[in-house]
Amino acid sequence: MRKKSQILVIGYSRELCNKNAYDVAYSVGKEIAKANIVLVTGGLGGVMEAASKGAAEEGGLVVGIIPQDDPKTANPYCDIVIPTGMGIMRDFLTAFACDAMIIVGGGAGSMIEAAAAYLKGKPILAIEGTGGIADELAGKYLDERRTTKILGVKSPTEAVKKAIKLLRR
Repeated sequence: MRKKSQILVIGYSRELCNKNAYDVAYSVGKEIAKANIVLVTGGLGGVMEAASKGAAEEGGLVVGIIPQDDPKTANPYCDIVIPTGMGIMRDFLTAFACDAMIIVGGGAGSMIEAAAAYLKGKPILAIEGTGGIADELAGKYLDERRTTKILGVKSPTEAVKKAIKLLRR
């Protein structure tokens, strides 16, 4: 049996998520499911819920790695819930669990996940026009090591297609 690829979608939490970021994340989730790739998220609201909903409605597999120890706190679209009880330290687990990462908007928590994936040399794509760290980091490296360039993309379809291409390398 071959391991399925896993793409992590990160971004705004429920409190900060605007309609544009929600809609973009929903489309990203749909595209991931259409590609028969496992969607991994932090399992809560905002961008995480939107991507989960999109993937679930497309028949995809959704994994939520949540910071709480109670699986009931996950969004309702998660097929598999991993309750960590670790708070924000779970951001390292989500980053390490993915093969590639897509950023939609995002704040400080998303920055932690992006930095962890960057340190591991994982492909990171940022959807431009969604605000937050996605717009700030697109086209940049996080430090002088130049481990992996955060690729700016314009659409959910482009983000998933480029992620898949990078995973095949």
